[in-house]
Amino acid sequence: MIKISNGHVITPDGVIRNGSVLVRDGIIVGVSDRDLETPGAMILDAGGNFISPGFIDIHVHGGGGYDFMDNTIEAFLEIAKLHARYGTTALFPTTLTGSAEDIISTLRTYDKACPLNESGSQFMGVHLEGPYFAMNQRGAQDPKWIRDPDPEEYEYIISQSGSIKRWSAAPELKGAIPFARYLKSKGILASLAHTDAIYEEVLEGFENGYTLATHLYSAMSGVTRRNAYRFAGVVESAFIIDDMDVEIIADGIHLPAPLLKLIFKIKGPGKIALITDAMRGAGMPPGESVIGNLQTGIKVIIEDGVSKMPDRKSFAGSVATADRLVRTMIQMADISLTDAIQMMTMTPAVIMNIADRKGSLTSGKDADIVIFDEFINVHTTMVKGKIIYQSAVG
Repeated sequence: MIKISNGHVITPDGVIRNGSVLVRDGIIVGVSDRDLETPGAMILDAGGNFISPGFIDIHVHGGGGYDFMDNTIEAFLEIAKLHARYGTTALFPTTLTGSAEDIISTLRTYDKACPLNESGSQFMGVHLEGPYFAMNQRGAQDPKWIRDPDPEEYEYIISQSGSIKRWSAAPELKGAIPFARYLKSKGILASLAHTDAIYEEVLEGFENGYTLATHLYSAMSGVTRRNAYRFAGVVESAFIIDDMDVEIIADGIHLPAPLLKLIFKIKGPGKIALITDAMRGAGMPPGESVIGNLQTGIKVIIEDGVSKMPDRKSFAGSVATADRLVRTMIQMADISLTDAIQMMTMTPAVIMNIADRKGSLTSGKDADIVIFDEFINVHTTMVKGKIIYQSAVG
């Protein structure tokens, strides 16, 4: 038995001041507004800090100098360790556009790394980002691999692994609607991304399974004009469709404060997931880096707290960690701590269908717990009852 006490417990119903959390065999067995008597329990003193559900990152490519598409077990394990230091207890390794062989190699490496991941954020399944994208919304994705959905290809990829939980694609492409239906039949979430769709195409996509907007505003259409007529793009469509979930890179750079406030005002904390979209530069010093596979990926520059293309005309992914996302939303979007935490915990858990065991400090759920101070500096990270990170001053 572990008792975490002397902290402010963040629950779905609000913050319990000076509460405690009980953990047995990796599961939360009690949350109380007082210091419970627990003879023989190991005591973890929160030191007057916040006791929070573990952060869930549903879109992350790398960190600590590694990328998941390096396709090595070392890369997977080191990325998991790096993000655990910043409060992430569960994450979905994310690919980039590549060949079918590259994608399958990443899936096979994931399956090998999973049972070895004992000291990092828990892997919850793979998010395939691409290769079915609109060419002129490719962002930092390698154009040579961008193509339309091919049933022979995607059915083969899915047959090679049971670990795929989400696949991001552009819904307006030829074959994209049957693709979404196939994903749905396999229990895989279809997410719209790197897309030039207009409202009518987004709506059709939503009705066939594209229920999440990947990194809202990034690599997607807004209002466009064709001759004299205006058309709503993906951004406006995500706002219009009430039941569409969105994820945002809340690093304070990809989206400025007014847009963070606008998204929150329209969608609310129950429909927004905060994501790092972090590449290998997360947790690393500024300088040259690579997005994607270390040998075959695209060279980028890390500066000003973000990854940029070499010409500095566009971003090339984020170097954020989950604590930074929460901090940014509180400081720049002027929202409450509890709303920010919901978007980093329960909302992503619901979107990815893992809320039965993740996302809140509730009896019966996994003991994925983070202790952080008022500045969202992480002191302790616990995954399924096991402490995997403690700061020197924790």
